[in-house]
Amino acid sequence: MSPTAVAAPASATHRGAAGLTAEQAADLARELDALKAEVVSTLGASDAAYIRGLIQTQRILDATGRALLMAAKRPAGFVLGTTLLGVAKILENMEIGHNVIHGQWDWMRDPDIHSATWEWDFIAPAAGWKHTHNDVHHAWTNVVGKDRDVGYFVLRVRPEQTWQPRFLFNLPINAILAPFFEWGIAFYDLEIDEYTAGRKPKAAFRRDLKAFGIKLARLAGKDYLAMPLAAQVLTRSGRQAPLAGTFLANTIRNLWAHSIIFCGHFPDGVEAFSEEAIEGESRGDWYARQILGSANISGGPLMHLLSGNLSHQIEHHLYPDLPSNRYAEVAPRVKEICARYGLRYVEGPLPRQVGQAWRTIARLSLPTRGLRARHAPAEVAPR
Repeated sequence: MSPTAVAAPASATHRGAAGLTAEQAADLARELDALKAEVVSTLGASDAAYIRGLIQTQRILDATGRALLMAAKRPAGFVLGTTLLGVAKILENMEIGHNVIHGQWDWMRDPDIHSATWEWDFIAPAAGWKHTHNDVHHAWTNVVGKDRDVGYFVLRVRPEQTWQPRFLFNLPINAILAPFFEWGIAFYDLEIDEYTAGRKPKAAFRRDLKAFGIKLARLAGKDYLAMPLAAQVLTRSGRQAPLAGTFLANTIRNLWAHSIIFCGHFPDGVEAFSEEAIEGESRGDWYARQILGSANISGGPLMHLLSGNLSHQIEHHLYPDLPSNRYAEVAPRVKEICARYGLRYVEGPLPRQVGQAWRTIARLSLPTRGLRARHAPAEVAPR
């Protein structure tokens, strides 16, 4: 389901999940469509230079970090090498890989920076991620029973999810998931639950499992076999520093990615929706649901860069294929539009958003009565 594939309801009295009438939803869609078209019309050489320069910078950081770890004989070299490699992995996953796989740079027609060819430095294969993330999560954002990212089938993150005894382990499961986030996503993308329930064909499951095995062998071979062997042969510094440094760099990346992604949909004020509430959803209703089902992280340019501009989660969900370096440009205008339509625009600093997400996970490990009351949109002024 996408905003372009949904038919608008004919009745002007219809109110979608966000509480907008059909007329209000149509007006919202026109405004947000026009905003995107305006930005897309200005894409050009400076944007292409941005992503190409960032990829080059990331590769320099990666190579430098690995070289320092392979040659490390003192703690300072180990710490610096681990830090540079960790930052390189964060940049590759967040601002580069995630966004290239979304098709944000397909307009360049560069086969080396394209969603059809990019494979990221993450255990989860890009093809599986595109299905579970791009096709499912972005279409059904925060629709309980449709959006598989609501708890990833191991956590209770919304009171609308039926409580089960296994959710008593919400906190320890999340604590384990955070440092091993790439592994959790890789197994999640296999859709083992869909396969065992008979909803995923055996051939598709075997294909995805094979892709996972190939990706695992390639990345593990690079990080935990080739690097230590090269260190021993080229620098005679031993295998310990490359092994430990690479493991720590991957852990740093996983902890950061987990925090950013959980801040996107689980802090206070973010809404969830039932399948019944989105029946007959129009394009404008879809836009409104993306806004109400997402949360931004406030911060400066470095925060935006390291988060892959997912600090602009609301803008990303409105325009998932818009180059991420433009989200800061459209964010103030999106916020102004939200204010006029009475749509809550959730944002806050990283520590607060992370804390709220963990607090929610802790609270929902226990049974809850009823459902959290949904925010009621303010009346929209006559236009």
